[in-house]
Amino acid sequence: MFQRTLRVACFSGCVFISVSCLACLWDRDTLAMERQRFPTVLELISGKFLRHSPDFYRWRIARTRELLKSDAKPELYDDLAVAHEKLGDTDSAIRVTLEKESTYPGLYSTSANLGTFYIHAGDFASGLKEIDKALAINPDAHFGREIYQKLLVEYLLSKNEGSEISLPVAPKPGSLFEPCGFGAFLLEQPEAEETKEAKQIFLKKAIKGVLGMMKFGNYDSPVLLEALGDLLLSQGYETDAKRLAARAYLKASYEVADPKVSDAYRTKAKECLNMQTRKGGSNTPLQLEELEAQFKMELNDAGLWYKALIDDEQKWISSGADVQAEFERKYYQPPAAGAGYRRSGPSIPLIVGSVCVVLVFCFFVLKSKLNTDDAKV
Repeated sequence: MFQRTLRVACFSGCVFISVSCLACLWDRDTLAMERQRFPTVLELISGKFLRHSPDFYRWRIARTRELLKSDAKPELYDDLAVAHEKLGDTDSAIRVTLEKESTYPGLYSTSANLGTFYIHAGDFASGLKEIDKALAINPDAHFGREIYQKLLVEYLLSKNEGSEISLPVAPKPGSLFEPCGFGAFLLEQPEAEETKEAKQIFLKKAIKGVLGMMKFGNYDSPVLLEALGDLLLSQGYETDAKRLAARAYLKASYEVADPKVSDAYRTKAKECLNMQTRKGGSNTPLQLEELEAQFKMELNDAGLWYKALIDDEQKWISSGADVQAEFERKYYQPPAAGAGYRRSGPSIPLIVGSVCVVLVFCFFVLKSKLNTDDAKV
């Protein structure tokens, strides 16, 4: 009788501890784990990555125009066009790139940039045509970014008519167990293979492509932020990044003027947190407001960092220095967002999980021992 009671007690205890371990989706540690799987994502979402100020691009336009008078290299046209685009003057960016094409025809960078400019201008047909040209010249340039840029445009066209994009692109929140939005669209493409591992690799390449579009295009674009959130959720329940996805949707909600669209993005962010607990050893759900408070601290940190960068570039411009050279000298190492949330040494979930495994192992050893004793009796 005693042995039976001991068995039940051991089994119940181990089951309880094991279930508790599985339910412990730790707050800071889980964010750290997501960032290990998807490095630079938080930096791109928050805006804490190496980028220039509007003053820099105005300086570059003036400087590049002078250089073009004496040495009309093709890369100078790229610098000038991108500077116009960064200042929101897409028409001038297109004009400069077409001028480059007439002088240096058939270059990859021309079609790649022109395709992006047309897409930003809402001319998807012309944009896809130029992206196809760029891919024909060099399909592997920019780590295949143009491949996913083309697929993203095709996804937008599948959801909208013409150049008017309705936001969110995928209004309904997806299931946490199934691919959603842009992720689901990608996995329907012929390029996507059948195995789980191949799908994850395909989606990770797409994440890298979208991050490239954010870094070299518009990091605060609601379309790109939504696409990133979709891809982060579509990796599979055990390897996705729900907290990062929620941040992407929240950032998209801040970048739109329509309150209904903003609310829709917030709903998508909230859905990311289903079955997420507030901290280890607790069944208290993680609320969107709590995650948002942490995200706003990360945004504030990024804003302060960028303000210091702006001040540096303004100082260099005023002194007549080579701003590009000074920037590269000081900002040679990319910054990290949310550094205060990183831990050194083994993470708490790893320690707790290891304890759970040991306890379950001890249970089965004890059970085997008790069965042997019963047989002897």
